[in-house]
Amino acid sequence: MRKYQLYLIEDEFASHYFGRERIFFHLFKENRQAAGELKQITDKQISYITKQLPVLRIHQLLHKQLEKTNSLKVEKGLYTIELNNRTSRANLTVKETFILIEAEGGYEAETAFFEVLRKCEASFLAIDLENDKYGWLKPIKERKFV
Repeated sequence: MRKYQLYLIEDEFASHYFGRERIFFHLFKENRQAAGELKQITDKQISYITKQLPVLRIHQLLHKQLEKTNSLKVEKGLYTIELNNRTSRANLTVKETFILIEAEGGYEAETAFFEVLRKCEASFLAIDLENDKYGWLKPIKERKFV
């Protein structure tokens, strides 16, 4: 099973660290493994670089974009998509500070969630700590100076 935590990164940090996303990944990984004072410090750092989620807008967008598909089920804040005769399945839960997506099988179901979320905000960073994977849902374009 793949588990993604999606955080909304402050625009200034997202643009400054474009191409160096591994720095964010290591912070979140260190936070998960930390205890005591180090845990408090990394919690503060994460709080500083992340934006509050626009929870209502996310729920509205998920309903609007995915209700057309017969593969979406919503129950008590848990969104579930099953595609391709149930060979691709993903669950999405909107938490207070991040979005959790748990997926198994093919990648189609989680991709459907990613496509909706990337329309909502530009600086979502997806992190899969178990599989050491991370990346932007909507890659930030580098500024070109003339």
